[in-house]
Amino acid sequence: MLKLALLCTVLGAFSAGARAQQSTPPNPPPKDFEPGVLFPKVSCAAPSEQSYALYLPSRYSPERRWPIVYAFDPGARGKMPVELMKDAAERYGYIVAGSNNSHNGAWKPEADAAQAMFEDTHLRLSIDNKRIYFAGFSGGARLASTLAERCNCAAGVLLNGAGFSPSAPPAAGATFSVFAAVGVLDFNYPEVLDLDATLGSLRYAHSLRRFDGPHQWAPASVMDEALAWFRLISMKEGREERDTGFVRAQAGEVEKRAKGLEVAGDPYGTWKEYRQAADTFDGLGEAPAFRERAVAMEKEKAVRDAVKREQQDIQEQARLSADIYSGLAALRQDGPNRADTRSQLEQQISQLRTRTIHEKNPQELRVAKRAMAGIFVEAMETGQERLEAKDLPHARAYFELAADADPDSVWPLGQIAVTRALDGDQKGTLEALCRAKEKIEDPAAFSAWLNEEPAFAKFHDISEFRALLAPASQP
Repeated sequence: MLKLALLCTVLGAFSAGARAQQSTPPNPPPKDFEPGVLFPKVSCAAPSEQSYALYLPSRYSPERRWPIVYAFDPGARGKMPVELMKDAAERYGYIVAGSNNSHNGAWKPEADAAQAMFEDTHLRLSIDNKRIYFAGFSGGARLASTLAERCNCAAGVLLNGAGFSPSAPPAAGATFSVFAAVGVLDFNYPEVLDLDATLGSLRYAHSLRRFDGPHQWAPASVMDEALAWFRLISMKEGREERDTGFVRAQAGEVEKRAKGLEVAGDPYGTWKEYRQAADTFDGLGEAPAFRERAVAMEKEKAVRDAVKREQQDIQEQARLSADIYSGLAALRQDGPNRADTRSQLEQQISQLRTRTIHEKNPQELRVAKRAMAGIFVEAMETGQERLEAKDLPHARAYFELAADADPDSVWPLGQIAVTRALDGDQKGTLEALCRAKEKIEDPAAFSAWLNEEPAFAKFHDISEFRALLAPASQP
């Protein structure tokens, strides 16, 4: 209750701040904020430890008010979503700000980061409070949807790789739109599809875009589609003036995507494109042709079969994961059979990983990869929870299982090293870090982490540890 109360307090401040700013004259742009340039770190006036990445479109001027997207990454990587959105922001005239402090975990740091970024941008920039959008990936998506639900200030949310928070599911009567994006290899794929159906039944303005990829931020092309879609909905709702040329151009983009899917032999994707476009353009003058095509295609056997197949895939993903999820939950207990449970989990994870390596059927491979990715994240998140509770043996066990699930990932190896360091195991720490260094793609970031991680402070004078700070040898 304390966490929820804190968040609601912050969100109340959002709404009040938005109303107050709307009645005040625009501020001149800060001299060091050059429009058309991405700033990776803008420090908030207060508190100064909060910062965000920022992009202003090149035609930005305080003489008018501008829509803004507030973005939240689960790892506090504010620059990442801003980088992905900046071309679309330039094209369609949005400000984009990405928090460098908000990350998965307790509500208070997330709420503090969101409030600081919101207040600082409203202090410095000319913002249209009728067009405030929240965007997030994974845990950041859950934060974005909760902010939109509670603040009474959002025009829309852009959700990547996850849906609403389980503690705040979508409710009827919402006044914001939802654009969701999910990779076809994302373990949360079933959740996002289910969300899309729920939003339709609750009469939200909503759109769903699938893309090739795992659990990650959507590519820049999807961001372009999302920000353009928000403009269409904004015109329908009277938040901005209708631009007939823009509407027709976007209808042409839909037609181009649909024809591309048709040529690629994807009747199901083509049908979904037309059906979604019929809802989007309803009231904008372009819907009848899209709806007619969607109704005709819905009768095709290939489309009906694809709908059934997608549901079968979702059920198969759940089946592949069920026993392993049960084992991961059972591993929390210190019972006499814990060693057997651990051994069985290792065997089950190995079998599923082997299947993903050797599976030739693209559809079945896609399902197996989703299941494997979900198990990896479940093990990592449970390990992190145990680490925060200072339960080092259980935390290390979960991180080791995550490493079994994805041997190429640096993340679990780094956390294994942390648990061993906290447990006073110098040899085990260095071994895990050596394995991690072999897999890193960003040596500078790895070295910075080694220097900053408190668990490694006592190793800084050890020669083997200092050697890890050196650049990785070139092949």
